Amino acid sequence: MDELELEFELHPRLQADTWVLGDFPLCRLLLMNDANYPWFILVPRRAGVTEVYHLSASERAQLIEESSALSETLADLFMARKMNVAALGNMVSQLHLHHVVRYEDDIAWPGPVWGVAEARPYTAEQAEEISRKLEVLLDGELAFKLSD
Repeated sequence: MDELELEFELHPRLQADTWVLGDFPLCRLLLMNDANYPWFILVPRRAGVTEVYHLSASERAQLIEESSALSETLADLFMARKMNVAALGNMVSQLHLHHVVRYEDDIAWPGPVWGVAEARPYTAEQAEEISRKLEVLLDGELAFKLSD
């Protein structure tokens, strides 16, 4: 574990708005606490990183691998019409990538999901069920480990 990972802390807004599901080799996987959409977030466990180009070349490659594996898994698991993947950072500067499963009948389609509807929080049981499904599907993928 390097110094940047040791100093890593999840931004308070991400802590408040998400469930921690587990870790890939580089990123922490979060579930946005909004059951309107299957919405996941990858956060590189590196202190002070606000942009993709702040990562080393090998970390950038790892981020793409983790994002691609997650996107493919989510598309299959949730039968997505489209996967929206974005890194905005206007409200939370800590580098994080949103992975939102989209359907033509979701409440925001075809527009972005931000600010369209009030968040519907998951129950602990719902979040745990999603976590278990992902664990099974990501078993062996990039050494994904569930959160304790």
